[in-house]
Amino acid sequence: MEDHPTGFRFHPTEEELISFDLHNQLEGSLQDRLPRIIPVLDINATEPWNLPELSGELCREDKEQWFFFAPMQEREARGGRASRSTAVGYWKATGSPCHVYSSENKMIGMKKSMVFYVGKAPTGRKTKWRLNEYRAMAIISPPNSNSSSSSMPTFRLRHEFTLCRLYIVSESSQPFNRRPLGLVARETIHGGEGGGSGGSESSSAIENNAGISSEVGTTSMETEEPIWDWEQLN
Repeated sequence: MEDHPTGFRFHPTEEELISFDLHNQLEGSLQDRLPRIIPVLDINATEPWNLPELSGELCREDKEQWFFFAPMQEREARGGRASRSTAVGYWKATGSPCHVYSSENKMIGMKKSMVFYVGKAPTGRKTKWRLNEYRAMAIISPPNSNSSSSSMPTFRLRHEFTLCRLYIVSESSQPFNRRPLGLVARETIHGGEGGGSGGSESSSAIENNAGISSEVGTTSMETEEPIWDWEQLN
């Protein structure tokens, strides 16, 4: 991170995002360097197309993806669900949270995928903006090596920060992981939803920035969150 020659690009795998970047943020390490690549930001405070200019200084010119550490919201700390709404739209979860595994086939975290919609649920308009939200796993009960029977470690999710990968939908099924297919297969595939814009922008500007899809959301408010909630995975 200290050296960033011309042409520097940040293209981590999911394993690197969780095991190195998110782990160091949770432990308060590398705070003199990490923010230059992954700043701390409330991503729901602005529309997704405005987020790239708020990304880390070393990744601001990237045209593929941008990264942020999102702190736990106050309502989450009180036991509620995180707010996914912005001024002109909302993030809607797609599918269920997935495990993320290391190259050694160890479970290291969870991933939730989201898509951005402009408007209000359930009639929002789907955009091309996507978000992958990663949480790290912490071992709270390691396997008992003295036990005659096989024992499994007990995990819990770390909630202080999530690591968010923002991107615009691509035709590629694995546009980010720069790894051999055998290793990539152990990690989860990308997905999610996106869309939204600043309240002062015109409708045409919103649609241009959002990459509005012709698909209109028809799901109810209850389906803005996946079937599984983070807390159920602890």
